[in-house]
Amino acid sequence: MKTLSLKLEDQIFLDAEGVIAKVKKTRNRYINEAVDYYNRYNKRKILAAMLAKESKLVQDESMLVLAEFERISHED
Repeated sequence: MKTLSLKLEDQIFLDAEGVIAKVKKTRNRYINEAVDYYNRYNKRKILAAMLAKESKLVQDESMLVLAEFERISHED
């Protein structure tokens, strides 16, 4: 494990302390879970942005392929 020095805004600290007391977790466990959650959240956002960008890159080619499939299906 890594040791980390952290400065929190006063209100964020007070809110966290209130929640920590209610969920009966250690401050360390609570912060670890919060960072893990935020990492997963941001990874999903990054992936969504990458997929949107790549989808746009292949959009024109996909439309050509779809048009070709439709043309073939109408020939039968």
